[in-house]
Amino acid sequence: GGVAAALILGICLLISAQILLNLGARILGPGWGGTIPSYADFAGFMLAGASFLALAYTLRMGGHIRVSLLTQKLTGRAALAAEVLCLLIALGVTGTAGWFLVSLVQESVHYGDTSSGIVPIPLWIPQTGVAIGMGLLILALLDTLVETIRAGGPVLPDSAEE
Repeated sequence: GGVAAALILGICLLISAQILLNLGARILGPGWGGTIPSYADFAGFMLAGASFLALAYTLRMGGHIRVSLLTQKLTGRAALAAEVLCLLIALGVTGTAGWFLVSLVQESVHYGDTSSGIVPIPLWIPQTGVAIGMGLLILALLDTLVETIRAGGPVLPDSAEE
């Protein structure tokens, strides 16, 4: 969560710096302005990293939208079964996505893929942040599944209560 927040702050600082450079050019003349090379690429890479690195933290804080129309009516073993089933499905989906994200990073390293902006960034660098974020979400889901089974019911905070 902290790394994701730092990346969002980095986006704000980068875009603010570019805005100040644009303002300088408009107010003081072209000699006072400038462009940060590939700033949009860097902002996009930081946004992807922030989005994926925040997934596990958001899950554990109850920030993900959960459709609980059916499950809120369930009690006891039925509630436990529904929660475990949902977590297993989520693990299957995120595990598959994680597998393909790691494959994407390996492919980018193998082929030496770089971004097409002014500053060529090896694509494995931002892709690694995304893959790590997905891996952390998989671990958070596994942890939540184990906690749910041990507790005998849902353990995640309900975002509908807010």
